[in-house]
Amino acid sequence: MIKHIPNTVTCLNLFSGCVGVWFAFNGNYEGVALAVIFSAVFDFLDGMAARLLRAYSPMGKELDSLADVISFGLVPGALIFHMLSPDLSHNYAFVGFLLTIFSALRLAKFNIDERQTSSFIGLPVPANAIFWAGIALAWSEWFIANPYILLGLTVFFSYLLVAEIPMFSLKFKNLSWKDNKVQFIFLGGSVLLIAILWKKAISPLIMWYILLSVIVNFIQVKKAEN
Repeated sequence: MIKHIPNTVTCLNLFSGCVGVWFAFNGNYEGVALAVIFSAVFDFLDGMAARLLRAYSPMGKELDSLADVISFGLVPGALIFHMLSPDLSHNYAFVGFLLTIFSALRLAKFNIDERQTSSFIGLPVPANAIFWAGIALAWSEWFIANPYILLGLTVFFSYLLVAEIPMFSLKFKNLSWKDNKVQFIFLGGSVLLIAILWKKAISPLIMWYILLSVIVNFIQVKKAEN
């Protein structure tokens, strides 16, 4: 029974994603945000459970990716579809599903890319979904009123999912500053954003993560050149 616990948690991630899709198509944006957050928590816990119980399996790896396609790919796609639905006569709303397609590509790439064992290449799909959960929770009215900006942002984040841009992992190696300075800087900036913006901080937190990743990568490239 123990070996099935991680897969059960993964299925809860998938269930939350299915509920999130239903919320998205019904225009319940707060429900979408909550569903994504629950999915992200279950996605974290299934990996933790697998490590603690030493219950790794090829099936678990595949199930995790399939669940993530729904929870972190289809949910934001359905959300953007609904937000753009007033322009459906121009077929703009279907652009939202670019996120679903590129999330699937991102996950397939991650599963076979041996470079991504301790960091990421491209934006992780949970981070992408959390960004859109923040939009749903606090910024939806503004973006609905500005559909072309929403379209542009959708295309941009679709690109980020598969871009060859190194992005750091939030996992701490230990508690020392030397080994985790980037993570500590990210946490410090995050606390500041939350203090200033509160519930509006979710999407800016992901933008901060992307910006810091780009800055760190730029510094590392310059050091390598010197």
